[in-house]
Amino acid sequence: METTVAKDKTINKISSINPFNGEKLKEYQLHSQSELETIVSSSQHTFLVWKETAIAKRTKLLKKLSKVLEENKEVYGKLMVKEMGKPISQAIAEVEKCAWLCDFYAKNAEDFLADELIETEASESFISYDPMGVILGVMPWNFPFWQVFRFAIPTITAGNTVLLKHASNVSGCALAIEDAFKKAKYPEGCFQVLLTNHETIESLLGDHRVRAVSLTGSEEAGRKIAEIAGRNLKKAVLELGGNNACIVLADADLDTYMSVMVNARMQNTGQSCIAAKRFIVEEAIYDAFLDRFKTEIANLNTGNPEDHTTQIGVMAKVELAKKLEQQVEASVKKGAIVAFGNKRLDAYYQPTILTNVTEEMPVFTEETFGPVAPVIKVKDKEAAYKMAMTTRFGLGTMVITENTEDAFERIGSIEDGAFFVNEMVKSDPRLPFGGTKASGYGRELSKEGIMEFVNKKTVYIK
Repeated sequence: METTVAKDKTINKISSINPFNGEKLKEYQLHSQSELETIVSSSQHTFLVWKETAIAKRTKLLKKLSKVLEENKEVYGKLMVKEMGKPISQAIAEVEKCAWLCDFYAKNAEDFLADELIETEASESFISYDPMGVILGVMPWNFPFWQVFRFAIPTITAGNTVLLKHASNVSGCALAIEDAFKKAKYPEGCFQVLLTNHETIESLLGDHRVRAVSLTGSEEAGRKIAEIAGRNLKKAVLELGGNNACIVLADADLDTYMSVMVNARMQNTGQSCIAAKRFIVEEAIYDAFLDRFKTEIANLNTGNPEDHTTQIGVMAKVELAKKLEQQVEASVKKGAIVAFGNKRLDAYYQPTILTNVTEEMPVFTEETFGPVAPVIKVKDKEAAYKMAMTTRFGLGTMVITENTEDAFERIGSIEDGAFFVNEMVKSDPRLPFGGTKASGYGRELSKEGIMEFVNKKTVYIK
């Protein structure tokens, strides 16, 4: 089988731009064909040794990596701020969460990967969880450290090696993560960055040494990766877009949970697949909700993302802010009303609330990747749950209610990968994460995440 990873191309360069001030940060030269081949070959050779490495030794390196992250969290946080505009307090918290992830798998990986004994007529029968090989990760810019770590840590700890194709605008973050693995003394070739274009991915997935792919990205990107992976009979884990509903029922405790709902939409300047993107509110509480919602959003601190008091910075690219603006304008033309905000200046998009939103508008049917909150009034609880499921996406749903028993009874009717009651949908190392329908398939994190890229081998001895 063909093992070259790319056709001959003219070497190009990519640049990272500070979205807050437009400053060019750094220029990176894409890897040549020969460099890509060396990287893939190194990953394969390392895998043959790494897969035989005791899990206890792998988890010891996880502890070292966690320490590296903690010691460098401000440096890594500032890099995120510069490359994609994340508020500094949120950027540092992201690095801390990556360290928590390392600690979680350091504690649990050996138990997760232990052989599972099954009683049969054999003298011994069990399931052995063996690593697959070289795994490709294609990751986005919005959580440039967390998205990579939640894929890479369980994958590498299971005994695989990883190649990372990161979003081009956060190439500095990609290389900083690679350096963190080196600082933690991981074997050369365990985690490597590919500075390349998206066309190379097809060649990589056609390479017999690359055994599977994990993508976090848009629905469009997911469909392309799934097609290429299917054509090459490669396993894929896809974490794609979301259009999460936040259901606010008439008995909701607004005093306790309003800040949770605001954060569910506005965290990371609204650039999150699992953000609450449709607020579906029972009419009995609608006016009170909207009044409080507007007040809290108006009071969010906006400004320079390097300032520790900033809650809303800029979007990662001017083009992304323009796309969001187009979605809002198209919805307003269909009858949506701007209840608050809706001003854009370059990559900055003012937190915005839209009312009078209906099901045919872009802000209802599409993923809005930024600080825009559509609010929809419904007659009652049944209408709220029905509207929440009126979407092609299936990442998560949150409901705010004092009647948790009723919410519990509705678990089976929620088609999404997650259902959070009185809390925003969020990722947690202890819980599996992933979606359904157009939000993708497969799971990350927890035990399920470390099992995605292993061969569940049946062993039967008689």
